[in-house]
Amino acid sequence: MSSDHFHLFDVTGIELEYMIVDRKTLNVLPVCDELLRQVTGEITADFENGSIAWSNELVNHVVELKTNGPVKSRYGLHHEFHNNVLQINEILAKFDACLLPGGAHPWMNPRKETSLWKHEFNEIYTLYDRIFDCRGHGWSNLQSTHINLPFSGDDEFKRLHAAVRMVLPIIPAIAASTPFLDGLYTGFHDSRMETYRHNQEKIPSIAGVIIPEAVFSKQEYHLRIFDPIVHDIAPFDHDKVLNKHFLNSRGAISRFDRGAIEIRIIDNQESPLADMAVVDAVVGLIKLTADGFFSPLSEQVNWHENTLAAIFLKTIRESDMAVIENSLYLDFWGCQQHLMTAGDLWRYLLPSLQGVMEPVYFEVFSKILNAGTLARRLLTVMGTDFSREHFYYVYDKLAQCLAANRLFGTDADD
Repeated sequence: MSSDHFHLFDVTGIELEYMIVDRKTLNVLPVCDELLRQVTGEITADFENGSIAWSNELVNHVVELKTNGPVKSRYGLHHEFHNNVLQINEILAKFDACLLPGGAHPWMNPRKETSLWKHEFNEIYTLYDRIFDCRGHGWSNLQSTHINLPFSGDDEFKRLHAAVRMVLPIIPAIAASTPFLDGLYTGFHDSRMETYRHNQEKIPSIAGVIIPEAVFSKQEYHLRIFDPIVHDIAPFDHDKVLNKHFLNSRGAISRFDRGAIEIRIIDNQESPLADMAVVDAVVGLIKLTADGFFSPLSEQVNWHENTLAAIFLKTIRESDMAVIENSLYLDFWGCQQHLMTAGDLWRYLLPSLQGVMEPVYFEVFSKILNAGTLARRLLTVMGTDFSREHFYYVYDKLAQCLAANRLFGTDADD
């Protein structure tokens, strides 16, 4: 994305990450390099497949699917992604493997099963591993959905960054999908974000409190966010391999090098249909906020990251059932109540979203709100039986949802 070409909400860039697993056991299988070799004839980091591109990630059991450049319309994108899922599954069948959706593998042991990408750009991953030790859930066991939204110049950046910051705390209330790690319920609906926010505590400036600071110009962003990161990483990165734009691990990172803000706190869902419904709702709410539909920009810029992070910490624990007790935050959205669950807040916002969402995604998102987050649906189906056999049964159903591009545990689930 280039700020010379795209303005607020002109286009969107979407990235979806998937686990590669053994079809018989659903254990992670590090064959992303072989997958890419099958379609390019060599081991490479990227493959452009028309409107969707495939690429590697930090670990060799994850493949990323992304729009091949920014798109002007999100209409029908779930079909594009799903067609690529089917193509990949057909190729992976040669290795007795398939794709598994969701934001984290429920029983992977990252200490034993982590296999870093060993090919192109691997020097970056190797350095990350040396500094932080990537054999952990927050590194080698997390699959997310990223949204890239454009801006041009400081005025548009200010509007977009302010709006994104206000929406971030309630995204896990619709997107949490990771209640299990190490074969157990972690106590968090969004275990991916709980581990992610701790994985770089060795250098606190890199992730902050996940919610970005209240900075609204390129110069201020460099001064308060990028400069401390560059300073703090220097003793570990003598050859200056790591780029500040990539090092920045907040829940929304500002990419001034390409004129975009990348939102990174959405757990991967059960299917591209569900992913795009969540994406469309998030982008729609950000657009309404940036347009001043709820409260003026002058009010948005006054919110401190710690205040917003306190709400975020509740939603990563309980997703849609998290109780928001900050009446000022509820008032920001027009809710005249002292407390409300995060799910009820989204339901309150739903009528406003209808005008800015694609009809098919609005319908699916409404079903998700009624059924609860994927994390809650998974917890309901798992019950108290955390045996490997039961995990396999449930997550095999999840893999079937991905293959069929449908929802899990709702009226639409067969």
